[in-house]
Amino acid sequence: MHKDLPDSRPPTSATLRRLALAAAFVASAVAAQGALAATLDDALSAASMGDTKELVSLIQRGLDPDTVDAQGNTLLILAAREGHTAAVEALAKNRARLDYRNPAGDSALMLAVLRGHEDAARALIKAGATVVHDGWAPLHYAAFEGRDKLIDELIAAGAELNAPAPNKATPLMLAARNGHIEVVRRLLAQPQTDLNALNEAGLSADAWALQNNNTDIAELI
Repeated sequence: MHKDLPDSRPPTSATLRRLALAAAFVASAVAAQGALAATLDDALSAASMGDTKELVSLIQRGLDPDTVDAQGNTLLILAAREGHTAAVEALAKNRARLDYRNPAGDSALMLAVLRGHEDAARALIKAGATVVHDGWAPLHYAAFEGRDKLIDELIAAGAELNAPAPNKATPLMLAARNGHIEVVRRLLAQPQTDLNALNEAGLSADAWALQNNNTDIAELI
């Protein structure tokens, strides 16, 4: 046979087997990718909707409890953000990272506090979620939003009363600025609270309260 002519001999049985195996491998890989994508979607939906039973089932079948969505939110963050306490507790029991912070710097506890999901926040505190870290912290969010029922619990868990936010505002300043007098009272009841700290604009808590017409808080401070 001329060397330039194509080989017209039929493939051997061994070649056919190799081709069949390769095709089966590709089909299996495609199916696995599809199953993985479906599992991820199911997990994110279960966390967001508070479907604890489905979430636990997926984890027991091998799902990483620290799976994240496209925005970098873990399952725990999604559950806490929506106030699904049972899902939060289940994820904590399955060793989800309590203190993971998304690209925006928010942890599950921070978002539970921010949105006023008290039971979810308490579940995270009970599970051991940290209340102290750089930047914005849970106590800042509680003070800013007036979550007075969570203030004492965050303080009892070790929150730093005078920790500065990125704009150098302390929790007392944030509560004073936004007119949350009950939060101010709770913070003033703590002897360690600094009344003279200044934010990045050079304002103390009472001055910031006055600037926002919260005269009753300014007088209280």
